[in-house]
Amino acid sequence: MSVSIKGSVALVTGANRGIGKAIVESFLAHGASKVYLVVRNQESTQALHRLYGDKVVTLQADVTDAESISKLALLAADVNIVVNNAGVLAPADPLSEHIEASLRKELEVNVFGLVRVANTFADILQINGGAFVQINSVVSIKNFTPFSSYSASKAAAYAITQGLRDKFAKQGVSVLSVHPGPIDTDMGVEANFDEMDSVSIVSEGIVSALAAGDFHLFPGAMAKDFEAAYRSYSEAFITPV
Repeated sequence: MSVSIKGSVALVTGANRGIGKAIVESFLAHGASKVYLVVRNQESTQALHRLYGDKVVTLQADVTDAESISKLALLAADVNIVVNNAGVLAPADPLSEHIEASLRKELEVNVFGLVRVANTFADILQINGGAFVQINSVVSIKNFTPFSSYSASKAAAYAITQGLRDKFAKQGVSVLSVHPGPIDTDMGVEANFDEMDSVSIVSEGIVSALAAGDFHLFPGAMAKDFEAAYRSYSEAFITPV
């Protein structure tokens, strides 16, 4: 199902920097009427408010806090596009002494946060129509050993996203699973990637993928290689016609 950004009301978690901020900017550039900025620190969105005025509304919430997320349904009942971008990287390999702590932290944000946001807005999206966008990663389909805990959390998030696709389809709501490779963000710098794609590759890709009614988006050079190799499996088992 095609979803247009023009005239839409969107909500973006983790909207104050990196991919989240780029998504806000792309949505407004393509004609969104309003974007809710969901962040932990309300002061972190001041620059966006100076640029866009009343087209952006900051809401304080933390995806690890179920109560704060559930309150968003009362504050943003007019949304028709929800982007769950908030995520955390606490890399650990399988034999690391801190693998359990890292995995616990990443699951809490990357998986349970997704579940909380999706459940909070399920009824609203059913009423308003539109789309749910989940920022996953290429590591959701291929483990990179130093990032094993992160890969595991994103693989779980991707599995949940597939389930959301099936559930939301019955309500006339599109779901988009976004799988970037290395992107030039604070997280990318922390991971010490040598080559990274621009955040706009992701944000503009989302606009196009929503318009096309796609389920998968693989933005960036590395991601395109993953897409080419993964396509036949996906068409056979994930998105069969």
